[in-house]
Formats: sequence, structure tokens, C-alpha cells
Amino acid sequence: MRQFLKTTFILAAVQLYIAGSVFAASVDSAPSAATPFVICNNQRYALCAEASCFTYNSVAYCKCDIKRGDSISLQLSYSSPQGQQNVCDINQEGKHNGYMVSTFSLPNNVKKGGTAAVYTCPGSANAGSGVAAPVAYGQCDGAICFTSSRGQRFPGFDGRLRHYEDMCSCPISTDATAGSSDSAGYQIFGPYDPSASAGSRCDASACAACSVPSPTDNGTTIPVGAPTGTGEFLALTLDGPPPPVLNQCLCTCSQTPGVNGGITCTLGADITP
Repeated sequence: MRQFLKTTFILAAVQLYIAGSVFAASVDSAPSAATPFVICNNQRYALCAEASCFTYNSVAYCKCDIKRGDSISLQLSYSSPQGQQNVCDINQEGKHNGYMVSTFSLPNNVKKGGTAAVYTCPGSANAGSGVAAPVAYGQCDGAICFTSSRGQRFPGFDGRLRHYEDMCSCPISTDATAGSSDSAGYQIFGPYDPSASAGSRCDASACAACSVPSPTDNGTTIPVGAPTGTGEFLALTLDGPPPPVLNQCLCTCSQTPGVNGGITCTLGADITP
């Protein structure tokens, strides 16, 4: 299983480059044709990897954490009067203009021994005797986030946002979205209890998020996600080798008999190395 997942990291990266979607930039990082990714050095950015999202009018509004440091993203380049610009330039411009951009770095708590894990919502190659999970998640790489939302209330979330949180507007990935999953499905983050006994560390509630019905309906809650292997691939690209060792949980999904039978996902196995 470990080798299978490692293979999908490369496949996911290629797929993301072609499809133009991924999770998650240096002010002096110029756009380059050599790589689809760019690293933003020592910038303030929004980290949405572990975010929960409220859907409204076919947009996912995700509560993300505000971070500072190095992060990675697709370049998302465009032409401007100042020349070629990329996601790092946009994020830097937002520093004094009330916004920031969602880019990616690996949350420390998903590393082995931490209190969170990467949950794999299965695809055709790892569904076992079950079925592939329906695709339903917020895709937040390059999302614009508004600093005015800090300390405020937002529909779908209890209480006020904390000073280190803001809301980001992200497109919703579904089965109809090109590049939203691969043969190994897609991944989301969820809670993990490293102090529990073996077999009890993963949380079934995270796997339930692999089968959210009607993800684009107003008021639905969905997680942020990405094709399987994306997070570890980007972490390796950003931070260099060795690859991080992560808490990992595999979900399993079943379908109610019938052509239009609903799909339900639950906990499969803890596959943490």
C-alpha cells in the first residue's frame, strides 16, 4: 500500500499540472515554464488544508488558518502591465489590501504521532470490495481570502472566527471536475488519536465526509481535499527530502442496491507506517 501511494504522488502532480487544480509562492519567484509550481518565500498566506467549508451559490466558503513562512502553489500566472505575475505576486499585493491567497504547506499535526491524519477517500484502484467515493470537496489552491472576516461571524460556523482565521472562497470539486481525483481517489484531513490503541486511532467522522450528499446545495458542509498523494508530493517539493511520514487512514465506501443507490463511506483501516 505504501509503494502504491508513493506512485500516485507523481501521477497526481502530473494530473494537477494538466488539469490546473491542486491543494493549496517567493516574491522574487518569476513564472517559469519548467515547473507548474512556485514557492512563495516568507509570506503571509492562508492554509486551507484542514478547513471545513460552507457551500453557498455553488461556492465553498472555507475557514482557513493564517500562516507565515514558505508555501507552495500552482503558479497561476497571468499577464499584467507590470509583466508576468503569479500567485506569489498576488499574495504579496494583498498584504496591504485586505486579502491574501490560499497556498499550501504541510500541517505539522498530520506527521506521524500528531493529532490529525490524511484520510483517503478511495478510487477505483483502492476501493477493495466497495465502491469509489463520490468526489465532493473544496479546492482551495489560489483561492482569495479576506482578512476582514477575522473575528467576524460567517454562515455555517459556530462562534466568531479567531484572529488567525479567515474565510476563503474556493471552487467545489465534484466527479464532473477534471483532475479532481485519480485511480487512488482523493484525500482530506481529519482527526487522529495517536494515544489510542492500534485500530482505534482513526476517526469515522472523517470518512463520513467522503460521501457528502448534494455537495453543491446551499448550506452543505464539505472538507477541503485534493487527489491522492498531492499533499505529500507538494510537501516534498517544498521542504525537500526525505518525504514526510504521515498518519494515514483509508476509508471504505458502499452503495445501496439500485441504479441510484446512495454511497456511504466509513472507516476502513489505519495504514500509518
